[in-house]
Amino acid sequence: MSADDFLNPRASYQGEFTPANLAFDANLQEFAQRVAYVCALETAGKISPAEAHRRIRELYQELERSQ
Repeated sequence: MSADDFLNPRASYQGEFTPANLAFDANLQEFAQRVAYVCALETAGKISPAEAHRRIRELYQELERSQ
């Protein structure tokens, strides 16, 4: 197991296979990982709650565009 696999685990896709579903699943997993990083930064006091909210909103908008 590499460090990247440890820091960014990926679950295998379990739903109905279509290229669109597979791509959205990958985007959703990346969204969840990036939100976790933003939350960790806010919890550690590195960014403000308002900045964390702004970043998560931007990430969500990116995810919506990928659907």
